[in-house]
Amino acid sequence: MKSGIKSDALLPSLVVVCLALAAPSPLAAQTTALSCSGTLRPGLVAELLFGRDIGRHVGVSKSAWSRFVARELTPRFPDGLTVVDAVGQWRDAASGEIVREPAKKVEIVLPGDGQERLEAAVQAYKREFRQRSVGVIVRAACIAF
Repeated sequence: MKSGIKSDALLPSLVVVCLALAAPSPLAAQTTALSCSGTLRPGLVAELLFGRDIGRHVGVSKSAWSRFVARELTPRFPDGLTVVDAVGQWRDAASGEIVREPAKKVEIVLPGDGQERLEAAVQAYKREFRQRSVGVIVRAACIAF
């Protein structure tokens, strides 16, 4: 099903992101090359973009989202994550129409094996809510808590 952050037009970009997740060496090299000062340390931050529409209707309710976070995200990332309400948009490849929908943006500071956990969470969301894709952005950052 379609989602505001999801589109056939975006699939090639998402494939590149997924390939980057599958091959951690370029990301790891980028992280270690990052120059951080003070208490900041190099690391990776992931942004996940979850559309909530199934078809043209909100199919992922607030309670269904809460259950997904409790069952899939929290156990995989117990050290913490941030969830923000968002509105996504994408172009429907068939009609050319711009589609907007409610979405959730999740940010996670990735632990060492976080990329595998990330992919498992993405697959769980796609499977449970019949989504074609989830937006995934992984970037190097200087991090402190």
